[in-house]
Amino acid sequence: MLDGNISVLVIDDEPGILANLEAFFEDEGFVVMVAETGEIAVSILLNEPVDVAIVDMRLPGIDGNEVIRQSLAAELKTKFIIHTGSNEYRVPADFLSFGISRENVFLKPVKDMRALSQAVRDLMTQKEKA
Repeated sequence: MLDGNISVLVIDDEPGILANLEAFFEDEGFVVMVAETGEIAVSILLNEPVDVAIVDMRLPGIDGNEVIRQSLAAELKTKFIIHTGSNEYRVPADFLSFGISRENVFLKPVKDMRALSQAVRDLMTQKEKA
């Protein structure tokens, strides 16, 4: 699969982080959408095909966990990467049954952005095999 066919939704309420991730993933050849709130993210996820969502956990309104839960409840095919500034974040038990694991968690700031883009590609490889 060509990266240009992979759609990535970046969800973060910090404008600088959102802009940096958007530019990085565009430079990597992905189709990129952005959302500043959980509510906007859920709307996009329910109305647009999104391959991988990169989700900040602390958002105004509904948080990142709730964004993921609503997406899973809607039985979307979206895969998730958790992007958080909290060292204490633990993947909720209900996420584990959907294949979201500690390997899907990236702590801010991500020092090697290539690891993040590789994680997106790896999730897409898993999706194609399923």
